[in-house]
Amino acid sequence: MKEFNYVIKDELGIHARPAGLLVKEAGKFQSAIKIKKGDKEADAKRIFGVMGLAVKCADEITVSVDGADEAEAIAALEAFFNANL
Repeated sequence: MKEFNYVIKDELGIHARPAGLLVKEAGKFQSAIKIKKGDKEADAKRIFGVMGLAVKCADEITVSVDGADEAEAIAALEAFFNANL
């Protein structure tokens, strides 16, 4: 299992548009991908789970990836967060 922490820089947080893009990006991989904020955790491949976390600007999240293609997935997701959020 691999994971990284990220502080959201987008002033709107993870709202509908980036959440949809995130789910699409996560869906490219076989690995289980989870996003955790505080004591809440969601499957990154499910839009309602991601939106349910209500991630705001300056919130710190933890993204964890576990599975066969975790190395590629973690690299792609880290690049996605840096570019979009």
